[in-house]
Amino acid sequence: MTIINPNYIYINGKFKENLSVAFDKEIKAIDTIENLQKKYPQATIEEIKENSVLYPGFINTHVHLEFSANKTTLQYGSFMPWLDSVIKNREELVGECSNDLMMQECQNMMKSGITTFGAISSFGLELEVCTQTPQKVIFFNEIIGSNPATADMLYNDFLERLDESKKYSDQGVTPAVAIHSPYSVHPIVLKRTVNVAKTENLPLTAHFLESQAEREWLEENSGEFLPFFQKFFNSSKSVTKIDEFLKSFDEIPTHFAHVVQANEEELKYLAQKGHSIAHCPRSNRLLGCGRLPIETLIELKIPFTIATDGLSSNNSLNILDELRAGVMLHHLGSLEELASLFIGSITSVPADIFSLNSGKIEVGRDSDFALVTLPAKPSSLESIALQTILHTKEVTNVWISGKKEI
Repeated sequence: MTIINPNYIYINGKFKENLSVAFDKEIKAIDTIENLQKKYPQATIEEIKENSVLYPGFINTHVHLEFSANKTTLQYGSFMPWLDSVIKNREELVGECSNDLMMQECQNMMKSGITTFGAISSFGLELEVCTQTPQKVIFFNEIIGSNPATADMLYNDFLERLDESKKYSDQGVTPAVAIHSPYSVHPIVLKRTVNVAKTENLPLTAHFLESQAEREWLEENSGEFLPFFQKFFNSSKSVTKIDEFLKSFDEIPTHFAHVVQANEEELKYLAQKGHSIAHCPRSNRLLGCGRLPIETLIELKIPFTIATDGLSSNNSLNILDELRAGVMLHHLGSLEELASLFIGSITSVPADIFSLNSGKIEVGRDSDFALVTLPAKPSSLESIALQTILHTKEVTNVWISGKKEI
């Protein structure tokens, strides 16, 4: 048993003082330090610094580890030139992405407080790393393929990768399903894959309306995607339409990534069907995709998470870097309220979306914590979320299932 006595604890979206937490693998009690010492006299008291804030472990719902070798290779500024550079350099980048490199990026994520992440896996190459990292992993086996001639082969490959990931549920890996995007997955394969997630009650995610080019292709079979599909797939027509794609997910709540180019009608449909959104501010900026109107998400009560995406479209997997970028990007409304919302987007909100026994500091939850040390005493409890985002580049300590990892 361990007792930690920080200056502030993040509980139910608020910051509390004069409370401590007693825990082993799970949180056992939350009370004053005096009461907890009486209740657990043999417990170890964790030494901490002044101006400390205890958060639930942070959750990064959307990460691509397979392109972790990219630093200066890919082209940024607009979606299609970036995609062309991915196609051109894909084999080289994937080949350079060793297990050691991916494990290093898992460690870098953990230094920013991430105790759980969602790995979007196109090939299954990072599965071994995900079984070895201390963090918990939602392992999204991704299906991709719009050519009906190869549909069965790609679907069977997806099933094999999914079955392989199921073998490691006792090693912190949750098997899950990912749909690449409406422009890259044939409707027949889409239907079969979504049915697998629904039947087996697996977490489901999908990229959706990330760029204007995607929207033009799906709506009008025109725009920058037209020469791309003519060149690589000998096709001049999209395999599906926006509304058809959306309706495929009517019976299973789905975590859609990006959604930058969705209109208000489509966002209302997502809200109506109980879906959620993974928002990646830096990736959207680097690929020239635009700004997700989170004020509309708030109005429609669509749950959203802040996520880093992968190093193919970012310069770090540090979730605190992502929050800072988000604070600078979204200029509407109260700054402190936005910061508080963002802290929820990497703790309680993803925990609720994926039914995780973490993301909140309450009795019975897993003892996943991120301890932050502020540079000075905050001016008010209401300012702590913003000051954390502005002044923290790495957390001080991390616990996962009660084990101190940093």
